[in-house]
Amino acid sequence: MGSAKKIKKRKNRGSVNVVTSCISTTLVLLLLGNVFFFVTVAKHFSESLRENFTVSLRLDDDIPQSKTYELQERLKELPCTKSINYISKDKAIKEQMLALGTDSADFLGENIMPASFEVHLKADYANRDSLNQIVPLFKKEAAVLDVSYPEALMDSLNNNIRKISTILLIIALLLAFVSFALINNTILLSVHSKRFLIHTMTLVGASWGFIRRPFMRKAFWIGFVSALMAAALLVAGMCALTEYEPLMLDLITWDVIAYTLGVVFVCGILLTLLCAYFSVNRNLGLSYNKLYRY
Repeated sequence: MGSAKKIKKRKNRGSVNVVTSCISTTLVLLLLGNVFFFVTVAKHFSESLRENFTVSLRLDDDIPQSKTYELQERLKELPCTKSINYISKDKAIKEQMLALGTDSADFLGENIMPASFEVHLKADYANRDSLNQIVPLFKKEAAVLDVSYPEALMDSLNNNIRKISTILLIIALLLAFVSFALINNTILLSVHSKRFLIHTMTLVGASWGFIRRPFMRKAFWIGFVSALMAAALLVAGMCALTEYEPLMLDLITWDVIAYTLGVVFVCGILLTLLCAYFSVNRNLGLSYNKLYRY
């Protein structure tokens, strides 16, 4: 009767340890997932800002419509072009009137506003070095009279993005290290409570792989369940964020969600397996006297 109570008590203690390990690992993965989520969203946001920069190509008034269309098609085929907008002389004067708050009666005589192309660059090309190679290609076109872009603003934005990206990367690496340490301590305490069982199994001749297998299996399921719970909380947080701010839908894309959840599952399973492996190895081969001092 007494032995049955001890076995039941031991099982309950083991269940509590598993639940505690799952909760601790879930919280760590939730923290890690949040960091990678914001890093990924920040990357998408910086790309969106870069792609909002436009290079304005002022066109010759005498260019025929057919030549304008041919030029537009050539510009679209350039590897740096994300999208291109044609602004006719009529549209340009309307935009000018809207900006100045005037009407057509204030503009007498000929429409002096030129037709132009607004070229939106891909994010990788929105920097000074790339534009130094791209702008001469635009200027080679006979119909292009002038090329302009917000150079100072672009340089300032790229510098700020570079600094913020470096800071976020350092924070992500530090939290990844802290996450590994916390998960390692959680698994280590769980294995440490079974050190006498591990020692007994080594005495009866069990191989290290045989002893390690159940701990690795348990670690896998702890990592998987913890990652599943952390992923569910992260998805719920993303949904709440988009409900609060609908504009976030442009930044929280499917690849952001997939990348974040992928990191959570890979880290959750891989870290718990690695921690279990090293924790069990740490207990294997210990002498009987060291079991009490460990």
